[in-house]
Amino acid sequence: MMSPRIFVAGHRGMVGSAIVRALQAKNAGELILRSRSELDLRDQAAVERFFAHERIDQVYLAAAKVGGIAANNTYPAEFILDNLQIQTNVISAAHRHEVTQLLFLGSSCIYPRLAPQPMREEALLTGLLEPTNEPYAIAKIAGLKLCESINRQYGRTYRSLMPTNLYGPGDNYHPENSHVIPALLRRFHEARLQDRAEVTVWGSGQPRREFLHVDDLARAALHVMGLPDEVWQAQVDPMCSHLNVGTGMDLTIAELAQTIAGIVGYDGTIAFDPSKPDGTPRKLLDVGRLCALGWQSQISLAEGLTEVHQWFVSYESEYRG
Repeated sequence: MMSPRIFVAGHRGMVGSAIVRALQAKNAGELILRSRSELDLRDQAAVERFFAHERIDQVYLAAAKVGGIAANNTYPAEFILDNLQIQTNVISAAHRHEVTQLLFLGSSCIYPRLAPQPMREEALLTGLLEPTNEPYAIAKIAGLKLCESINRQYGRTYRSLMPTNLYGPGDNYHPENSHVIPALLRRFHEARLQDRAEVTVWGSGQPRREFLHVDDLARAALHVMGLPDEVWQAQVDPMCSHLNVGTGMDLTIAELAQTIAGIVGYDGTIAFDPSKPDGTPRKLLDVGRLCALGWQSQISLAEGLTEVHQWFVSYESEYRG
């Protein structure tokens, strides 16, 4: 039997590279990888030619334009347009070229800002989104609904996972456009090196967040793709065909800041700037359905943050400036 030809879209990003590592560790098949310079997923014609030529069997759709609150507020048009183009081009071309296995990766920001906690899959489209990342969230909702609609109309079993906040090796450490963990880790690391007396953290510090190591997400992705169709379909509804991925535990941003400061070795004062946006008050996922399918997170936050700090120190010179 021939090995499957597996396309990991976005293989150079934090999520895509973790999926590649997991696939290589399992010798899961022949990996078909393209950088953005080789294949711009926003280019419909180029994506169509790629699928026509490469005879892909499986797709992991990890390519996306992502960023923290500042980036989402600054570039809302790019966050919705780029993601809509990437998703639509890849999913539709995969369907047209008879790819039977596809995994779409979304985000927990698809849920309403004030959704009941922990957030169940059924909370989707039951309330208003968080304004600071609404364009990105709408794009991700469109992606999972495209998969869902193709499944309903054409009998496919394209699968969608909605992970909580992710972190891990290969994250974006840009001083303005990064997510909260890499932003805080870099800030405290530089403050320690510069012997600064105080570090200011955006917002009040009171919002609660859940964090998942990207290698745990990669394990979930492979686990879900390996499930027989009947097992997957038993856990999802045709009108709500996505599953949450997370740890089932959260903490405040203030607690996260204190934890990162301790790991980095910064012992100065931590201040908060309530004039900056907090975002959603709480984002905790109900992961009961995925756990019922035999998956559970394995990497604790303290363990993961320690590893990520060591990774950042190894690559620190690349993030200066």
